[in-house]
Amino acid sequence: MKYKKQNRRYGKRRWRTHAIMLLIAVGVTLAATVAAWLSEPAIGPGVANVVVYKRANCSCCHKWVTHLQDSGLVVSVQNVSSTQSIRSKLGVPDELRACHTAQVGNYWVEGHVPADLIHGLLTEQPRDVRGLAVAGMPIGSPGMEGAGAQTYEVMRVTAEGKIELFVERQGATSGL
Repeated sequence: MKYKKQNRRYGKRRWRTHAIMLLIAVGVTLAATVAAWLSEPAIGPGVANVVVYKRANCSCCHKWVTHLQDSGLVVSVQNVSSTQSIRSKLGVPDELRACHTAQVGNYWVEGHVPADLIHGLLTEQPRDVRGLAVAGMPIGSPGMEGAGAQTYEVMRVTAEGKIELFVERQGATSGL
């Protein structure tokens, strides 16, 4: 009888030891997984670099998405009835409104912004910028190429909410 009691106690201790070791192993694995997630870039191969919110029947938006894809960006398209709620959520100023809105990592992009500038956002990750915009629908901007191409402005919005001229571009008469 004495042997059985000792064996039972040993079994309980052994079970507790194994349970504690299992919890430690799970904790270490979980910590390593979280650390790996945090060290990985939010945007990588095969992951959408750009999420575009647009109306389903907008042909210039479709051309702009094609322009982004042709430049190597991975694009996910969300057709919506209106982009107003998305713009509000992302903090896009009303005076920079255009026909589509995109989320690019931690930034927003409004309107027909050239793909090379979006690549720059993803590469440089500027902390002092919230987003880039081409207000309206200027002829010659990506997706709006055509006769009568004009010079257009790409604006940036700083982290403090200030709207500044980022760059001027000459519009194209045909696809980029």
